[in-house]
Amino acid sequence: MEERKIRELPGLTARRKVADAVARQIFRVISYSVVAIFGGIVAYILVRALPVLSFTFLTQPPRGGMLAGGVSTCIYGTVALLMLTAALAVPLGVAAAVYVNEFVGRGARARVVRAAVNNLAGVPSIVFGLFGLAFFVVFLRIGASILAASLTLAVVVLPIVIVATEEALKAVPRDYRLGSAALGATRWQTISRVTLPQAVPGIITGTILSIGRVAGETAPILFTGAAFYLPHLPDHPRQQFMELSYHIFAMATQASDIAKSMPIAFATAFVLLVLVFAFNLIAVLYRARLRRRRAW
Repeated sequence: MEERKIRELPGLTARRKVADAVARQIFRVISYSVVAIFGGIVAYILVRALPVLSFTFLTQPPRGGMLAGGVSTCIYGTVALLMLTAALAVPLGVAAAVYVNEFVGRGARARVVRAAVNNLAGVPSIVFGLFGLAFFVVFLRIGASILAASLTLAVVVLPIVIVATEEALKAVPRDYRLGSAALGATRWQTISRVTLPQAVPGIITGTILSIGRVAGETAPILFTGAAFYLPHLPDHPRQQFMELSYHIFAMATQASDIAKSMPIAFATAFVLLVLVFAFNLIAVLYRARLRRRRAW
């Protein structure tokens, strides 16, 4: 019996090597296909945008029925919206994740919070837009503005930040908490000086995902503050604003001359992609820097 098993081992090893090679090639093709599809989309947008892209397009506001000029006001509004949304959503999401993971644990309250977060993540963005209109714009009387839109988008991305932060906190070894407690630190001192600093790279990852999510959202801001056309920059959080994703929607569906507006829509889409890539790159570099510091 043992001799038969020994004789079969070379054949089994060969079949496993073949299966491993086939599986590796399949996964490689799938991975490269994803990269190729992404590159094809970006290249198609860039080719359609080249007739319009210029320094003037980036630095001047739209004019002439938005068929001339540029998208400087849209870039300003998008950056302000993303930064304000992150400033509102990240502290709330981190606080909620800390409470659930560090204080509640696995009790009934934690299950209720996690169920609410999961359900919130599945709500369509148009529903968030209606909620923002009814609650922030009308009930709280904030009005259609950057602030109302940012509050609405903060609710949209809150589940992403909470889940990412909770997973980052779970990844921190339990020995760190025990060691801190053994040295006489309180729970809050352990969280603020040991656990949270170790979880910062994961929290930054959640922030990156949330920024990528809200950068392309149009429905929530459509109801809460985005304007079809504004000739000037907003100078107050409670003023309306122009935004890149809504500008794309307007150029593609509501312009008077589609032949002229479509290149503008593609150029705006390319600017939005570059802006999101820039935010992601900054966050990734900062996260890598934090990891190198901890490695020392």
